[in-house]
Amino acid sequence: MLLVLGRRVLLSFVKRVIPQDPVLLSNPILQDFRTIKFRVIHSSTVFASATRQNTDTMPERRPFVRLPTDVYPVNYGLCLKPDLIDFTFEGKLEAIVKVNLATNQIVMNCADIDIITASFVPEGGEGEEINATGFNYQNEDEKVTLSFPSALQKGSGTLKIDFVGELNDKMKGFYRSKYATPTGEIRYAAVTQFEATDARRAFPCWDEPAIKATFDISLIVPKDRVALSNMNVIDRKPHPEDDSLLEVKFATTPIMSTYLVAFVIGEYDFVEGQSSDGVTVRVYTPTGKAEQGKFALEVAVKTLPFYNEYFNVPYPLPKIDLIAIADFAAGAMENWGLVTYRETALLIDPKNSCSSSRQWVALVVGHELAHQWFGNLVTMEWWTHLWLNEGFASWIEYLCVDHCFPDYDIWTQFVSADYTRALDLDALDNSHPIEVNVGHPSEVDEIFDAISYSKGASVIRMLHNYIGDKDFRKGMHSYLLKFQHKNAATEDLWDCLEQASGKPIALVMSSWTKQMGFPIIVVDQEQQGDDRILKISQKKFCASGPHNGEDCPNWMVPISICTGEDPGCTKLKVLLDSPETTITINNVSPDQWVKINPGTVGFYRIQYSSGMLESLLPGIRDLTLLPVDRLGLQNDLFSLSRAGMISTVEVLKLMEAFVNEPNYTVWSDLSCNLGVLSSLLSHTDFHEEIQEFIRDLFTPIGLKLGWECKQGEGHLDALLRGLVLGKLGKAGHKPTLEEARRRFKDHVEGKQILSADLRSPVYLTVLKHGDSATLDTMLKLHKQADMQEEKNRIERVLGAISAPDLIQKVLTFALSEDVRPQDTVSVIGGVAGSSKHGRKAAWKFVKDNWEELHNRYQGGFLISRLIKLSVDGFAIDKMAAEVKSFFESHHAPAAERTVQQCCENILLNAAWLKRDADDIHQYLLKRKAPPV
Repeated sequence: MLLVLGRRVLLSFVKRVIPQDPVLLSNPILQDFRTIKFRVIHSSTVFASATRQNTDTMPERRPFVRLPTDVYPVNYGLCLKPDLIDFTFEGKLEAIVKVNLATNQIVMNCADIDIITASFVPEGGEGEEINATGFNYQNEDEKVTLSFPSALQKGSGTLKIDFVGELNDKMKGFYRSKYATPTGEIRYAAVTQFEATDARRAFPCWDEPAIKATFDISLIVPKDRVALSNMNVIDRKPHPEDDSLLEVKFATTPIMSTYLVAFVIGEYDFVEGQSSDGVTVRVYTPTGKAEQGKFALEVAVKTLPFYNEYFNVPYPLPKIDLIAIADFAAGAMENWGLVTYRETALLIDPKNSCSSSRQWVALVVGHELAHQWFGNLVTMEWWTHLWLNEGFASWIEYLCVDHCFPDYDIWTQFVSADYTRALDLDALDNSHPIEVNVGHPSEVDEIFDAISYSKGASVIRMLHNYIGDKDFRKGMHSYLLKFQHKNAATEDLWDCLEQASGKPIALVMSSWTKQMGFPIIVVDQEQQGDDRILKISQKKFCASGPHNGEDCPNWMVPISICTGEDPGCTKLKVLLDSPETTITINNVSPDQWVKINPGTVGFYRIQYSSGMLESLLPGIRDLTLLPVDRLGLQNDLFSLSRAGMISTVEVLKLMEAFVNEPNYTVWSDLSCNLGVLSSLLSHTDFHEEIQEFIRDLFTPIGLKLGWECKQGEGHLDALLRGLVLGKLGKAGHKPTLEEARRRFKDHVEGKQILSADLRSPVYLTVLKHGDSATLDTMLKLHKQADMQEEKNRIERVLGAISAPDLIQKVLTFALSEDVRPQDTVSVIGGVAGSSKHGRKAAWKFVKDNWEELHNRYQGGFLISRLIKLSVDGFAIDKMAAEVKSFFESHHAPAAERTVQQCCENILLNAAWLKRDADDIHQYLLKRKAPPV
């Protein structure tokens, strides 16, 4: 599954949303069977201040027991009949099961479903059908126990269950998704999202990843609707009782986990292609928008053979469908053979989609198709190993996009998008190890975060670099062959990679996956003749400064070293397996610089001695350092300044050295860090001075790029232009503001439509410096937009408006019918991130509307995202106490760790401001003072 956190496009993922009131079923026959209890999960919330502590486990939860193994499924025969008017569904399950141990009860997962009848038929007609005499729902544990009057004997049999359920509106389980037809009529599709633990909302099942079975799925649907599932259709016939319905039967799936099952019933068009290895690929789009599926189709058709060759294992299904779903909480979901996406993660309009959207679609398609092997063919044994699924797919999506689109320079972007974000989160005392022991389903949601995805991807990138591509592929191939159609744990992959490479993989990697955090590598040097002697040590890096306690953890750190003689070539590789070491590099002249971690691949921060740092700085101005290393150096220093290890003024001086910088990703990271600083300084009375600094830094590159796309420019130039103009416009650069207003007026009047790549920066600029008329115009554009990408583009910048009454109007709009439920969070987040007043207003709005927001996103990822975006920017100690207090009385179990992290960040911001604000102010005044 793909969710996106932080620096990339705001896409997030929701789970565990539990309705508080029963939604009555419209069908009177079904009402009698409605016995399900709806409830809210409550849990005590544990908070931590920003004092040091190791939070190595999830917050304490009630005991959890996995399903008993005395009865397990071999094949699910499943028939579902959704009612798209009343939002209910009827289901029939005929599961072939194995009884390992004679028992008079069967325990399964079941949530928000009413079982009407259940019976067991022993195989081969030996003995009569045994009807279940009781159904005991354990709602807290999402289980049901079926009781039988006599023991089910050891052997095989068929478990038959008739049941009913609700097509909910919570974007999980079997749910309804609202869409408009080309004529504007509102209709509903029935779609699924089962990861992590929501297949149990669609049918009673053994909903654990290790309990794999095959599936024979049939859907009874209106005959004018498209019906899709994991496999290809093998039969389609009229329903005997109603000729307006069709019964659609799908081929038997391979053996697979329940969370990967999917079905979709709705109205769609499609485009079709075939990969070079003979797999039929279709991209399903909203009706009338087939054209918008072509880009994703092109990517998918290139991607399947790439993975086929990389893993040296063929894609095991006859087809793969990629489908855009209107209401969708995650970015996308890798259901085997039927991958579901948000519209913005799949659809590209050749005229109206911007370059960043194309790149985003390419990455998401690459991510989900990687899962078809890594996750679907070989599946994690339990959610503890989720990181392996997601970290691996988050790494290899970049490998795939680099193959398909080499001009994207995507690995440099990885460092800014994933690597640095993971370092920032993992430096907190309230981080967690990559591998977390997970018990109850409500704990699973908390690990769908930047540690599982971005740190996971970063340590796999480091591992790949340590092993080398050839041995890495060899190990991957043997892992997939050995465990295909089975389940595996993290250690199983380490074993295969160890055998392929002969290196101590398990030993090295356990230090990165089983303990939280990462080291800071402290480096000093001295010259001895023609040799350079490096003294290198490691200690745990913490966001509040280096760890100086007794029990300092150690890592097995693969360290690479390069010199100024050849910045792109690694001169030496060592494995640092102790707290400190001394390394000699031969034949390095005194005038050459030495750099640790070329390519910014090792997952650590670096603190150079002042002499070493001085020698590296000219490499930023004259661009002899590689872009990824210029970025890494700046990002490390920014992080050290936040931790109080160096002055922020030193970083501002360094930033001024980037005046000749041509690289998009380097500017993107600079921009991000300046955004953090600007947000911090909005708590002071010299916020305008940092805006002036931003204007000065970005003006030369802005003048060089201009507004118009030039001949010979590519993807990265378009991204850079949008970034720079947006930054200058937001900071109040007058010529940029005037030009943005002129172009916006022409766009609105239809004289000259803005190119897709200029829309975000222009919208942002005119709103930031706009009035109520500007906001009204923007809301009108939103209403008229036919494409979800354009609606999202507008939603994300609405919060830039400055007047308090207009900020309130934007917040009210966030919860209106005009904004899709999954997008409300980015509207509120946009308000919180735009100004000091916006931050206060957004937090008050979240508190005032907590019941509605929590009911909407209760269990999962979007609630965490909402909390983080709303409060992370505060920098006053008492706000940490206020946030802590609010969530002690308003429980959000799936966001407990997020709340702890936010409180820690607020205290860190406050400490940073107290420590450095005066020095920053003096520096900003001094740099503008006329020379004496």
